Amino acid sequence: ILVDAMQHGATDYVAEYTVSNVYLPSPEIKGKIIGKEGRNIRSFEEQTGVTLDLDESPDTVRISSFDAVRREIARVSLERLIKDGRIHPARIEEVVAKTRAEIEKIMFKEGEKLCHKVGVYNLPRDIIANLGKYKYRYSYGQNMIIHTLEETQIGVKIAKEIGADVNIVKLACLLHDIGKVFTDKEGSHIELGVEYLRKFNLPEAVITAVAEHHEDHPSTVEGAIVQIADNISGGRPGARYEDYEAYAKRLKALEDTALSFEGVEKAYAISAGRELRVIVNSDKTDDASAVKLANDIAEKIQKNHSYPGTVKVTVIREKRAVGVAK
Repeated sequence: ILVDAMQHGATDYVAEYTVSNVYLPSPEIKGKIIGKEGRNIRSFEEQTGVTLDLDESPDTVRISSFDAVRREIARVSLERLIKDGRIHPARIEEVVAKTRAEIEKIMFKEGEKLCHKVGVYNLPRDIIANLGKYKYRYSYGQNMIIHTLEETQIGVKIAKEIGADVNIVKLACLLHDIGKVFTDKEGSHIELGVEYLRKFNLPEAVITAVAEHHEDHPSTVEGAIVQIADNISGGRPGARYEDYEAYAKRLKALEDTALSFEGVEKAYAISAGRELRVIVNSDKTDDASAVKLANDIAEKIQKNHSYPGTVKVTVIREKRAVGVAK
């Protein structure tokens, strides 16, 4: 059944990195982008919510943001400004607003297209618009529209083979990762997705399957199918990857942040950087200080680091007494 389902859900896929670069026709353009006393670059970053790196190379501007939609709006806007030649705060605001409106239309059409491909109709417009954001969203190099389409096709095939509720599986597969588009809110993508979906009149079985698609033991057959289909799509060879060098650098930066605090002896970033375990000296840190330390480290990470999802900080304070019987 699984092999047949995988063949049914197979899609053409080419992995991509999520770095956005804009190439400059001449090095002099950098001066225009920066503007007098940096007013242009400040205006652009405020309007788009991204960070521009002009030091990467003489003929390239690198756009940084974990929000892929913001990054795409910034990329298109910057290319248009460079082509136009008029780069000043008023023009930047005008171009960014126009580009944002166009990107939102494109995303809505992509959301509709995704829904129609899997046979889901009459969803609320807000859900369709957020599904359309998958066009610019990648998870470890795997485009989310491709992943969602692939997973839904696999899930539907399995549901049909074993007699599960196809409609529940189809809708849950389609919506299982919708929490990943809310990059400006705190919480895991599952928590954010469930919170969002509860605003709409969706079947409880769908929301349960979405909530449990990373659990060890889903409570329903449909939830288990969603989990299996998700693992097949995301885990197959070639589906996902992350630049190892950047990945290692990100984990080390998290550990170094924890080690910068007094009383911290060791720090380990685990679960692909989603959790930071901090071991403290029990003689220098009491229980109350450990709680404060965890919050202080989390606050510093939130302020100084860019990361997908959330980072859980666990401070471990242990006192050991050893006796030896001779």
